[in-house]
Amino acid sequence: MFTQILADRVLRSSLVDLLTGPHGVDRYTELVTPTWSLGDARAKVVSVRRQTPRSITLQLAPNRAFQGFTAGQHINLTVEIDGRRRTRCYSPASGEGAALIELTIGLHDGGLVSTYLHRHARPGMVLGLDSVGGDFVLTAKRPRKILFVSGGSGITPVMSMLRTLTAEGFDGEIAFVHYARSPGEACYRRELARMAGVRVLHGFTRSTEAGGLNGHFDADHLAAAMPSPDAVYVCGPPSLADAVRKHCDVVSTEAFVPPVLEVPAQAHVDGRSDKPRSAGGQILFSDSRVDRTDDGRSLLEQADAAGLTPQSGCRIGICHSCTRRKTRGAVKNLITGTVSTSDEEDVQICVSVPVGDVELAL
Repeated sequence: MFTQILADRVLRSSLVDLLTGPHGVDRYTELVTPTWSLGDARAKVVSVRRQTPRSITLQLAPNRAFQGFTAGQHINLTVEIDGRRRTRCYSPASGEGAALIELTIGLHDGGLVSTYLHRHARPGMVLGLDSVGGDFVLTAKRPRKILFVSGGSGITPVMSMLRTLTAEGFDGEIAFVHYARSPGEACYRRELARMAGVRVLHGFTRSTEAGGLNGHFDADHLAAAMPSPDAVYVCGPPSLADAVRKHCDVVSTEAFVPPVLEVPAQAHVDGRSDKPRSAGGQILFSDSRVDRTDDGRSLLEQADAAGLTPQSGCRIGICHSCTRRKTRGAVKNLITGTVSTSDEEDVQICVSVPVGDVELAL
């Protein structure tokens, strides 16, 4: 411990900073040990396993720059693919404070990062860990009767919550219903079967199995799991969250599918209808000195089309890694419908479309 503290002090000294400028000490330490970084959170893959044919589970050892997460939150994971860094957000399945971060990543058809990791992930690979975020977390005061419901890859934040509650010695009632297309695609079945104090039910939407729930969530499924929960946490497709809300009162939700983003044919600035503005304005990416005519797509998509390479993650407005400074003009948020006309403000370019001329620091 003393040696590590001494090393940190030396590496943070002004003399070392001067000698390693302009790139900084991290550029040189990563040549020796890729995860040795003072400022950038990184993790080394220590194990890889495949629980199902369409998922991969990674155990990651983070460096000291990683500050941890709260059960249910997501982490921005960065992997280099063909010389370009790609970022996606994933929710750890490991409990709070665990020495290793566990990520179970479902294989999505056409998914660049999930496909790459499914094919190429290996022990020793180093991945970037960016910001941690999300409000899908347990309340500080734990409810006495908790119902968890998840579908597909939505199981990961729920597993983190279950493992955290188990480690805490939670003595209330817990029920968990997980939906998968078939038994072969249901992750963590063995661990869940051994988890004491948790009533576990599996629902299969495209097959049947003795002892399982058939079809989708309804009043019968609720009655079988926990008829009167104090709190319900559901993570999965919007259709699953909608079904749970029909039958439960206190529901916290998280969705891992893109929202339906409809690019408006015309947008009214600040709600005024005197002169609608539509696609056809000019977008200036000022830092790159590139401009293009607005074609109605998101700022991120148009930056990609212009040959720029802005950092991005989820591309659906969750992770905020694509946030950039808008220095002039108006944009509309495709999720909220809000039109913002302020200069010098940060916007999520993956879910923002121009309303007239826009200047972006990119």
